[in-house]
Amino acid sequence: MNDLDLTIEKLIYGGAGLARLPADERGPGKAAFVPFTLPGERVRAAVEEEKPGFVRASVDEILERSGKRLEPQCIYFQRCGGCHYQHAGYEYQLEIKAEILKENLRRQAKMDAPFELRLHGSPPWNYRNRTRLQARADSGFALGYFKSSSHVLLPVETCPISSPLINRAIAVLWRLGRSGQVPAELREVELFANDDDTQLQVELYSDPHQDKARRTQSAQALAERLRAELAGVVSVYVFAQTIGVGRGVQWHITEEPDWTLGPGEFRYRTKAGSLRVSGGSFFQVNRFLVDQIVDIVTGGRRGEIALDLYAGVGLFSAALATSFRHIVAVESSQGSAGDLKYNAPRNVKAVRSTVDEYLAGRGAKVRPDLIVVDPPRAGLGERVARGVASLGASRLTYVSCDPATLARDLVTLTSAGYRVEQVHLVDLFPQTYHIESVVELIR
Repeated sequence: MNDLDLTIEKLIYGGAGLARLPADERGPGKAAFVPFTLPGERVRAAVEEEKPGFVRASVDEILERSGKRLEPQCIYFQRCGGCHYQHAGYEYQLEIKAEILKENLRRQAKMDAPFELRLHGSPPWNYRNRTRLQARADSGFALGYFKSSSHVLLPVETCPISSPLINRAIAVLWRLGRSGQVPAELREVELFANDDDTQLQVELYSDPHQDKARRTQSAQALAERLRAELAGVVSVYVFAQTIGVGRGVQWHITEEPDWTLGPGEFRYRTKAGSLRVSGGSFFQVNRFLVDQIVDIVTGGRRGEIALDLYAGVGLFSAALATSFRHIVAVESSQGSAGDLKYNAPRNVKAVRSTVDEYLAGRGAKVRPDLIVVDPPRAGLGERVARGVASLGASRLTYVSCDPATLARDLVTLTSAGYRVEQVHLVDLFPQTYHIESVVELIR
């Protein structure tokens, strides 16, 4: 297939622009997905992949530019897989995300009646309090992110969406790497900055095929160098990285660290209190919107019993504890569940369990006034959604990081008697296609 002359209709979830190939004798033209474009632009594009119903293409030339196109701030943009919208102004990014979320809810959740969508923006740069980088030190040194749509490492020496402290840590790691002080066993580094960007927790992921004593010793040496070079490094965790093969290659870590330097305790202050967040535990990544999303989820809510599912370290539970008599907080991850128990006020009962198992067991007897769910990208799924609905709570708040799985779950929840009262788009991820939303449901 030759180069295509395409006009971009709109952006879709995933960051690509949608265009249509010309119709032919086989029927209407295929959809064409073209990243780093904007609605209304005319582009010359090269086909990268062709499937029966669509093609993926890359831009060779922008023939007619959108008036809303900007020059990106990051020198790695379009090569790095982290950002997708740096060629658009921030207010326009919010408009794009709002339209994508509305369309997903209309098309998949059948929310045909007009509904209000409240937008909550963020400072568009230096917002990330957590950044995970790939590392290679076995033949030369490189630290960075995977290239777009690949597992090829792109060396990156600065990241404008990460906090200033994280960027200083990246610079220190490059300095140590260039001088041969980063061990060959290192595979990934995660940097987590606290609420005011003065303290840093570092997680080092090492090659599990290496002898444990060797990889731990070399990581210990790197940890000491980091603390000597960078003020504010509070804790360093060393994990063995393991590999699971599914659809492609999925990297994950063991839950127990091989070794810890420092107090093994990292504090993140919120309006609801100071929370311990250990290595490997989940926490919201936008340092500017942590308190705001807590207010959206918990503000004005009160009653006897609240149920916090997928509770993490207890961010929402800590806030709910001031206005509910009793909270049950459920979390399956070993690290996050340990932090949840540590952070829980007296009226919060921390339960380590999957949500599915909890609802099938003792959770079936709970009769909460409010349920908060904050599932991973896969969403609730029909079984859990029906289990949640069966508890009979008058209010349900759904925190979502994927509009497609949110829309799917809303079909189940609304068929069980809930109706959508309010939808919020909380932009935790500026410059990217990711959409965080909060849906308030009542029955």
